[in-house]
Amino acid sequence: MARVLVIEDNPASMDLMLYLLKAFGHTAFFARDGLEGIEAARRERPDLVLCDIQLPGADGHEVCRQLKRDPALRKIALVAVTAYAMVGDREKLLGEGFDGYLSKPIDPQTFIDRLKPYIRSVSVRPASSVTTEITAPPDATEGTILVVDNSPANIQLSRSMLEPFGYKVIAAKGVDEAMKILGETKPDTILSDLHMPEKDGFDLIQEVKNDAQLSEIPFVFISSTVWGDRERTLALSLGADRFIIRPIEPEALIAEIESARCHSATVKTQEA
Repeated sequence: MARVLVIEDNPASMDLMLYLLKAFGHTAFFARDGLEGIEAARRERPDLVLCDIQLPGADGHEVCRQLKRDPALRKIALVAVTAYAMVGDREKLLGEGFDGYLSKPIDPQTFIDRLKPYIRSVSVRPASSVTTEITAPPDATEGTILVVDNSPANIQLSRSMLEPFGYKVIAAKGVDEAMKILGETKPDTILSDLHMPEKDGFDLIQEVKNDAQLSEIPFVFISSTVWGDRERTLALSLGADRFIIRPIEPEALIAEIESARCHSATVKTQEA
């Protein structure tokens, strides 16, 4: 297994890459900006560095220059990971010294396979091993979860955390799309981001709770932003069963979802 350093300032992208790497048995650690990443590479001597290009402190180009001119680090495989893909970018980055190039959003189904060429002399577990490495807890209940988030990376992260446990994930990129889906199907749980453009998670939960056909669906908020007590209190007062913060481990997320279902069932029993 490999030791992989992820240099990324976007929490959702970082969480997804770290989760997938660990799921396949690799040791993964991270840095949130370029300067921190350079120091981490010098300290940890990883087998592979995955580096975003648009970084605070020192961007990916500077990280590449620093690592490739250091005799002790230049042989470490360095792969650029960026959402700003334009014609000629791959050739430009390879010309600067990067060993490879991956574009965002990360595809959980192909991510590990795409890293194989860059992990030299390190065995990589086949993709099928994820199902043996990540197993559902005995009391987990399969079901359909509607994930509402305007970030494709967050949706992919939720899929990669929930689907190995047997859950079916339906995705909506905003409140209006979520309500359209809810008009056609009734999921077992709604997992919604809080901060979204135009209409946010508060708008969504109010629309859901005001609809008699939907109001009893367990509703869980998840956010990458550390909100204050006022926002948490407001979310719970509007009917949310749980309010959780990323990053969160898959097993903990499953536990929160199952707890939200139990809480929702208890509330319904008390109201009956």
